[in-house]
Amino acid sequence: MSGRPGTLLDHLRAQDDATLGALLRARPDLALPAPADTGVVATRAGVRTSVGRALEELDALHLAVVDALLVAGADQDPVPPESVLDLLGTAVPRDAARAALDRLRALALAWDVGTGTLDEGQDPGIRAVPALRDAARRHPAGLGRPAPESSVLRTGDPAAVVADLPADQRAVVDALDRDGPVGRSRARDGDDNPVARLLAAGILRRVDDETVELTREAGLALRGDHPLGEITAADPMPAPRRHDPDTVDATAAGEALETIRRAEAVIAAWSAAPPAVLRSGGLGVRDLRRLAKDLEADETAAGLLVETLSAASLVAVSEETEAVWCPTTTADRWLAAPPETQWVALARAWLDMPRQPSAIGSRDAGDKLVGPLSDEVRRPWAPQVRRRVLERLAEFDEGAGPPSLDDLVASLAWRAPRRGGRVRDALVRDVVREATAVGVVALDTLTSAGRELLRVPRRPDDDPDAAAAAALRPALPAPVDHVLLQADLTAVAPGRLEAGLAAAMDRVADVESAGGATVYRISEGSIRRALDLGWTAADVHELFATRSATPVPQGLTYLVDDVARRHGRLRGGSAASFLRSEDEALLAEVVSRPEAEALELRRIAPTVVVSTHPLAEVLEALRAAGLAPVAEDAEGGVLDLRPKGRRTAPRRPDRGGNGSSPRLSDDQVAALVAQLRAGDKAATASRGPAVSGSVPGSTRQTASATVAVLADAARTGRTVWIGYVDAQGTASQRVVRPLRVGGGLLEGTDAAVEDDAGPGPSVSFALHRITSVSVLN
Repeated sequence: MSGRPGTLLDHLRAQDDATLGALLRARPDLALPAPADTGVVATRAGVRTSVGRALEELDALHLAVVDALLVAGADQDPVPPESVLDLLGTAVPRDAARAALDRLRALALAWDVGTGTLDEGQDPGIRAVPALRDAARRHPAGLGRPAPESSVLRTGDPAAVVADLPADQRAVVDALDRDGPVGRSRARDGDDNPVARLLAAGILRRVDDETVELTREAGLALRGDHPLGEITAADPMPAPRRHDPDTVDATAAGEALETIRRAEAVIAAWSAAPPAVLRSGGLGVRDLRRLAKDLEADETAAGLLVETLSAASLVAVSEETEAVWCPTTTADRWLAAPPETQWVALARAWLDMPRQPSAIGSRDAGDKLVGPLSDEVRRPWAPQVRRRVLERLAEFDEGAGPPSLDDLVASLAWRAPRRGGRVRDALVRDVVREATAVGVVALDTLTSAGRELLRVPRRPDDDPDAAAAAALRPALPAPVDHVLLQADLTAVAPGRLEAGLAAAMDRVADVESAGGATVYRISEGSIRRALDLGWTAADVHELFATRSATPVPQGLTYLVDDVARRHGRLRGGSAASFLRSEDEALLAEVVSRPEAEALELRRIAPTVVVSTHPLAEVLEALRAAGLAPVAEDAEGGVLDLRPKGRRTAPRRPDRGGNGSSPRLSDDQVAALVAQLRAGDKAATASRGPAVSGSVPGSTRQTASATVAVLADAARTGRTVWIGYVDAQGTASQRVVRPLRVGGGLLEGTDAAVEDDAGPGPSVSFALHRITSVSVLN
């Protein structure tokens, strides 16, 4: 009976389809571009870059097993698996250690190698890919290189040697074991100091003239029952803190509504007065501070909001010569959408944007302040970090979350120790803070809508965004159908107003403060604005009478009547523009005012005055002078001449690239495994002399010979080996049973997967892409 595989290639070829498929899912970089055979997969699996990428996904226990493999020297020669597990110490459960070692095998970072044949009864050893030592940390488990052969650690018992060291020498080795195996010392042979004596005994090794290293045997002897140091074998997350899921969703819904309100305020403000784009790109610090003041928020929240609006393509840079930040045409559709749909658009944009809003206000490498919407905020890896944090929260039951942010940070640090240090921990806190502000997280717990956002679609008709909107809808407070009028000419909205009432209040009043309850200020100017839009005094009175839960103050009634009495007595049109009024004395007063000369007003009839200036300009000047004119159309109806606001074309969202390989679907994995099997059979098949195909540089006679070989194989039913280069330039080898050759195509069946049950699946190849062909013996 043959022994176990000796190389990683042998190991991979011996695996079944399910194991190979699991490897490609776990390490998708091995599958892209599509490998021709298992040999390509084995080569890629041993490349330092790919090994390093695989290590980034491992938790602390798996990395401890990696250290054990390297300390045992499994990257150089096979070692007994039990000796590797012994290095983990008694504190690590054996079952957990074996499961971690199995995981490394499944990732093709290690594989079993027979030291003999199975018939000889010898236990197999385990090997690690050589690149593991280069990709892992410089000193695995904080241990140095092995001691020299002449060291007393090799000739005696290392534990006894270390235990018998004098106090001064023991202090040196303890310090090196605690702080790392390498230290600085200029001690020389023959010197009378602890370092020199340790060097002479072989307990320390000389690295260079100024550096010494504690040997591996000494470090292991110091650690006793914990050869690799203290190892945390399980996620350190304590028991979760539980909340009522409805409370979590309701709390997040409040933040979602506040985010929507602020987003609407930004769109309105930048529609009327768009801020300029800096020469270096981005938004100016002064503009950010002004926006934060208007939103009654801090600059951090304002920066997050504008970054999210840009990612959602609700604001963008205009295409004019002097570029400004203004709303896009997409913003109009967003404003008309229900709140749950508005929130999903913002939350999805935040989740997927390759930018780090928390970097706003920090200093870049050139000590310059990082501004919002600038290139310095772009971080391609940001979406991956957000998902990693939120997916950890999604592992808790609904309504449950970590007891504290510190516990979440510690859990994620244990799960991916190689993904940064303090920067990683700060990013975890930033993600939770941003997710809370957006309304994806509340009380450090993922919401029902947030879980839907993270979900991967299972079917073409499965829409996580629609599901997230449906999950948020019940948590939103019911719209309020009334306001509370106050004697000081304010109106309090005790919640989110119905869409119709909100639009009406925006016409007749100005928002004075917003939050859980919105306070509107009613003034002469706001009443005039409603009348300018075509309302009548009766319309305003009816609104207040029917939509106020408190009595209408008498002062408010007088204000409406007084404004209405003066409103519209003066009427304007275009001559460029004209003014008309049945009150001749009023027109006479207008013409006699100082503004008349600047507006070039000219009386053409007792009740009509014309001007060469645009009507909007004339009306604005007269209103500033204390008059209350309105614009009218050809039928005498009231016109709204307010500016409609700036708009620009939407931009394609920047999804960036996070450096990680895409997830492979089940169909893709199955196709790749089938291709690997076909390539393996082609690579190991015994074949006759090859005939070169019609590749560039080939002669017509060679191409004809290729077609002749294929046609003869189709006629005789023989199997052929072909070399093939696809449209992407990827070379592969295939074993094919030709059925028909013609029309520029070779058609046949895949002989690599045929069996007694029948022929393999149908395949076809372009003849001009076949580089060589030979008949299998």
